[in-house]
Amino acid sequence: MRINWNYIKIGALSLVLMGLYAFSNHRNEKRKVTGVNIEFVGDQNLYITQSVVNKLLIQNYGPIINVPKEKLVLNTIEKVIEANEMVKSAQVYLTVNGELTSKIVQRKPIGRIEGNSKFYLDDEGKRMPLSMSHSARVPIITGKITGKGLEDVYEILKYINQDDFLRKNVIGIHIEEEERYQLKFRMEQFVVHLGGIDNLEEKFNNFKAFYAKANRDKTLEEYAMVNLEFNNQVVCTKI
Repeated sequence: MRINWNYIKIGALSLVLMGLYAFSNHRNEKRKVTGVNIEFVGDQNLYITQSVVNKLLIQNYGPIINVPKEKLVLNTIEKVIEANEMVKSAQVYLTVNGELTSKIVQRKPIGRIEGNSKFYLDDEGKRMPLSMSHSARVPIITGKITGKGLEDVYEILKYINQDDFLRKNVIGIHIEEEERYQLKFRMEQFVVHLGGIDNLEEKFNNFKAFYAKANRDKTLEEYAMVNLEFNNQVVCTKI
């Protein structure tokens, strides 16, 4: 009976490779965390700071440096970070050098409510607490704050943020009552009566056409009120 040495060599090589993999995997699991790196993705206005994230990790896990990698459950760490009200999402992983890295996406405020309660409205229409670290430059929302009113304001803010002119110039929204909203502009003294959130595109297009003409005529300072509630027209009241 002839012995096929090629099969024996392949089998032996496979065993060696499996042994090396198991040994390497065992050593890798025994390695310890060498450091912690926190990165904020996107908006660089920090509503939550690195020190706050570090404190969260220490409160839940103690000092992480020199902890064996096998003792860390990365999904659980992600959930701990995401539990913070300033965080939208977090991705946590270990580098080949043993550094625990967390990439954090913060929530994004698009309006600030000034009422009995003070909070932000974020880009998903949810309430977001004010930050001790940074104050967002966003339109101020005042007036009769109700659930329906905030839903409508969110739709107005979404439209404003898609338009460069409106985003740069609208600094406030006042809720007279549901379906009656007013806009305050950065440089102008007049108030814009928007009415409800129906036909926003048509209303804002009419307003921008009026604004461009009045700006050319240098008559913007003559107006106390600009009303967009009526179909396909702008009704103005002079000072």
